[in-house]
Amino acid sequence: MKALQFSRTGDLAALEVVELPTPVPAEGEVLVQIKAAGLNPSDVKNVLGRFPYTTVPRVPGRDFAGVVVEGPQELVGQEVWGTGNQIGFSRNGSHAGYITLSAKGVAIKPKSLSFVQAASLGVPYTTAWDALERSQVDGNTRLLVIGANGAVGSAAIALAKVRGAQVLAAVRRPEQVEALQAQGFNAILLGKAEELAAQVNAVFAGGADVIFDTTGFWLPASVQALAPFGRIAIIAAPVDGHVQLPALALYRKGGSVVGINSLLYGVEACARMLEQFGKLFDDGTLPLPTGLIESPIEDGLARYAEVNQGGADKVILLP
Repeated sequence: MKALQFSRTGDLAALEVVELPTPVPAEGEVLVQIKAAGLNPSDVKNVLGRFPYTTVPRVPGRDFAGVVVEGPQELVGQEVWGTGNQIGFSRNGSHAGYITLSAKGVAIKPKSLSFVQAASLGVPYTTAWDALERSQVDGNTRLLVIGANGAVGSAAIALAKVRGAQVLAAVRRPEQVEALQAQGFNAILLGKAEELAAQVNAVFAGGADVIFDTTGFWLPASVQALAPFGRIAIIAAPVDGHVQLPALALYRKGGSVVGINSLLYGVEACARMLEQFGKLFDDGTLPLPTGLIESPIEDGLARYAEVNQGGADKVILLP
């Protein structure tokens, strides 16, 4: 089978297209023929050496959709999707023709999603789902999502809308504000950090109950925009890992910070998440993804480079 593989980390030049034998599933595993595989920023960071637990040589890739070709009889022939914290890091991932993983680590793909659409959702939607769950977002929550135009941010506002939360989306460009407003969301234009609290209070008097910062740069400003006993969820931080947190202001508001890390969840836990929100695509509650860029796996090196350079398009690799 064709696959992307790297034998060292630190440089995207280490990534190459190779021929590998089709993997053999162990007891309790399935062999999935990959029909489409998502390319996430974390896949690029993996090749660049940002994850010290990655072993090489390694096939990267976390998200996939495909067909079970070997495994428990009830799963053979089923269209499935999946994601998780080991594949692509300590065992071979989805940027290949086939993948093996726990039979409990795949979920039945929603019928309304194509393979390409399903492969685009794993990391963004499980991350957003986890953030909303652990931040206790429900129908009584006033939620601010910073970076609402990104993959995780757009998943968060869609899932929060389903939960009945009041959603305020914050983005960087005027055309993004207009696009979100056209979708029925309240939206604000991010500007100076010291202005964020006033912007939020103009919509949510007293502040937001939950702030989900998907960018890693708005934690200090978010404290000022927080309601009493509010929660700030974060999924990223500056490269050096340090931010100046106004701890006194956070303490006075009784606020808390919730770290959201999708790599804490294995394939089986992620499959249970996919099952929970997957049905919302089939009943029309969640919007189907659009604007996806399909690329043959042979062009994967170029696609990795584009994502590394900040490309905003969601890339799906096709074996």
